[in-house]
Amino acid sequence: MNNLIAIIAGEPNSINSEIIAKAWMKKKKLKNFFIIGNHSLIKKQIFKLGIQIPLIKINRIEDFKKEEKIFILDVPLKFKSIFNVNSSEVKKYVFKCFEIAHYFAINKKISGFINAPIDKKILGNKYLGITEYLSEKNKSKDKEVMMIHNEKLSVVPLTTHVDIKNITSKISSNLIKTKTITLNKTYLKIFKKKPRIAILGLNPHNGENRIDSVESKIIRPTVIKLKKLKININGPFPADTAFSEQKIIFYDVIIGMYHDQVLAPFKALYGYDAINITLGLKYIRLSPDHGTGKDIAGLNKANPQSLISAINFLNKIDD
Repeated sequence: MNNLIAIIAGEPNSINSEIIAKAWMKKKKLKNFFIIGNHSLIKKQIFKLGIQIPLIKINRIEDFKKEEKIFILDVPLKFKSIFNVNSSEVKKYVFKCFEIAHYFAINKKISGFINAPIDKKILGNKYLGITEYLSEKNKSKDKEVMMIHNEKLSVVPLTTHVDIKNITSKISSNLIKTKTITLNKTYLKIFKKKPRIAILGLNPHNGENRIDSVESKIIRPTVIKLKKLKININGPFPADTAFSEQKIIFYDVIIGMYHDQVLAPFKALYGYDAINITLGLKYIRLSPDHGTGKDIAGLNKANPQSLISAINFLNKIDD
């Protein structure tokens, strides 16, 4: 099953069937991916959109064939309405899809997987996001790194889905060091080069370099330690100028202290032309860099570009 890619259908009450169908239509010659999800639901959602494509139900990965068709490894799901599936059913379904994909990836039956967006409410309070869920399954907890990638620039939030009021207490020298080492090692493995890394401060203007600031007490001393490990990192830089054209041409990756510090300017620059890559796992996992789009589900308005970029990326690194 070399070069075989799985796409987890993800949240049923969403644009996911639409972006999968549109991605397939734009990439018809791509014959090396299959869907993990419910065949009946996906078929009905795509039919509602007026899209005519061949959908083949399979019950084993061995039944996949490299043909111009979408093969769907069927996962049970009870539903009455195709865009209003009961939340308890959604939770069981999504976790089952991830368990299947994880099993295939760990056992080298697939080269990696892409999960279409999910509603994070199904994760409850146990996980901040899918990144943290998969790191636990890979026994790499606290070493995982969320990287949002574009060919021109990548960004990494040091803390992910953490409330602003709790960010300062989460930042430590050990966290910065562990995440940066994972980033440096995995980036080198994937892209065949050491990344040029910029790290941002937490406070406006780096806390004016006060001796009691997070920048002076934690970030700057940790950067010095990382440099001694031969990691190409500089900073901390003030966040307000970090994404200027003059700055980003010098770096491959910008590490921010929190989610929106790097995601907001990144999305303003690159829009849908980005993918979410989880580093530090035993396999490659990606997802489109957008949400479930529940407000436009079934309206044929979804943009498949981020999913297409994820498919292209996995194929490229497998070459």
